[in-house]
Amino acid sequence: MHTALESLVASHGGGPSIGLELPLDNDWSPSGDTARRNAGRPFGVPDIAQHARLAKLADRLGFRALWARDVPLYDPAFGDAAQVFEVFSYLGYLAGVTERILQGTAAVVLPLREAVLTLKSAATVDHLSNGRLLMGVASGDRPVEYPIFERDFASRGERFREQVAMVRDWGAASLPEGIELLPRPRNPLPLLVAGLAQQTPDWIGAHMDGCLAYPGTPEDHARRSAQWRAVAGERKPYVSFIHLDLADDADAPLERHRFGGRMGRHALVRELSALHAAGVQHVGLHLRRNRRPVDETMEEIAEFVLPGFHAGADGKPEFQQLMANC
Repeated sequence: MHTALESLVASHGGGPSIGLELPLDNDWSPSGDTARRNAGRPFGVPDIAQHARLAKLADRLGFRALWARDVPLYDPAFGDAAQVFEVFSYLGYLAGVTERILQGTAAVVLPLREAVLTLKSAATVDHLSNGRLLMGVASGDRPVEYPIFERDFASRGERFREQVAMVRDWGAASLPEGIELLPRPRNPLPLLVAGLAQQTPDWIGAHMDGCLAYPGTPEDHARRSAQWRAVAGERKPYVSFIHLDLADDADAPLERHRFGGRMGRHALVRELSALHAAGVQHVGLHLRRNRRPVDETMEEIAEFVLPGFHAGADGKPEFQQLMANC
């Protein structure tokens, strides 16, 4: 049986595995923005009324992972409330309504959290999901949050290292003798880092199990993934995201925008292939800019794109045929 980290990148014969970033809403699109205004929601606060239905659909369609950001507080100056729900509570719920899809945090801000309860929350989700948790971690980039949580922003790098050590020994060096933290995770929790978390590249490469890289072009990722593998080796996955606006026309060319682009499905296949050649092993699709209904977009990708990258019934992806059609 594969671990969650192994499952994330398994059977990606001609390209990366493909997941989705929560919330599954297109509130940054023109129509989504109109709906948001009509509902009286501030910018950056998504409509999550269909979240469970769409998460179940993602699971059924065969997307590899759902990624949930950790944004404890809504700051209008920053402009994004992420998926609104508390990340571990939400993934615990999603564990109960899905069966196969992996569940990743992208990423938990460790220095803001009480360390022991973070471990207990993560292990709980890991058990409820039958070992599907991927734990993305970070040091945080919103200074306004730290005084609210009575944490010191300047020392967040040190706090990050301390909490990583607790994940690795499951609190053995921190808890009194005879006291145990339950449950323990089914397997050691995989830690994927977003950014450098106030650490040196060498420390990150030695102590993290994977990299959550910011979106970029294939050229960006070729450079970044080479830097990652120089410190982490060849076996630790490099993961990133695309802000996707999938056009109705399957042949629509790629029009890049910040963090992604508008494109038809054939251009999406070519972009995913280019990202894989640049060293990206998993791509999470962010659909908040997407102009078409989210479920319609997911279904098109599942029918025409996923079969080229994920293993089929015979265990082999259909990538060569997919590229021939593009």
